[in-house]
Amino acid sequence: MTDIGAVRIIDAWIQPWNEAVIAALPERSLNVIKRYQNTRLLGGISIDQMLAELHSSPVDLALVSGGPATPMPEVLAALDRDPAHLIGVASVDPTDGVMRAVRQLESYVRDYPICGFKLEPFYHWRDPTDRVFYPIYAKCEELGLAVQTQVGGTGPLFPSRTGLPLYIDDVALDFPDLAIVCGHVGSPWVDEMIHVAWKHENVYIDTSARLPRLFEAPFTKFLSSYGQDKCIFGTDWPLLDFEQPLKQLDRLALAPAVRAKFLHRNAIRAFGLERFGVRSAFGEPESA
Repeated sequence: MTDIGAVRIIDAWIQPWNEAVIAALPERSLNVIKRYQNTRLLGGISIDQMLAELHSSPVDLALVSGGPATPMPEVLAALDRDPAHLIGVASVDPTDGVMRAVRQLESYVRDYPICGFKLEPFYHWRDPTDRVFYPIYAKCEELGLAVQTQVGGTGPLFPSRTGLPLYIDDVALDFPDLAIVCGHVGSPWVDEMIHVAWKHENVYIDTSARLPRLFEAPFTKFLSSYGQDKCIFGTDWPLLDFEQPLKQLDRLALAPAVRAKFLHRNAIRAFGLERFGVRSAFGEPESA
């Protein structure tokens, strides 16, 4: 059993980006690289380099995920390489057989440190409320896994409507005990995403792929005040690097207790990371 230990910073969304991932990318996905003007992504980044960048950053633990465009063997290889700094978020494809996907998810959880299921619904051309996903949600609830899903508009050239936050409202109503972590803040529907996270105890927002200087004002207010228990730090490495979002975080002037929640405490709770021996380096939380 993995025993990670004390942490100060958890990055809740990274993925391998080596040559195998580049080879699996649909042509439509390359649009996001153009929009972010991150040309180094085109050539691939080795797992060795990914780990080197992680180890040289302030991040203590990263959740490394698969996806429809990120083959799970690359995720599992990374987990084998660095179990002290990585925990997995698994991807399975229920559109290729619902029960096959359920059994595959079970096997990943049995054999690897897995804390969640990654859903990027636009790749499937289906909304998060589609019936093919519901058996996966039920299995995640049974296994104590979080569902981490993309919300908001899509960078890849797929329909954005699958990222509407109100779909998450429906899923949360049907699965009130399932932790749902919504990536990328939800832009351009940030107000709707905030409402859904405020409404449901089991819904969180992660900031992957978003720099703090670009946070919308309503989200900054949510993060720093009434939503301080619902927001989780992430980079979407290598789309963003590990360092820049953390440097920009200082400009938000978060209270120390709020900053600790955002950078690790909320992720520990949402993803159930205590089972892997993850704990706060700051001990028991103080009131903000």
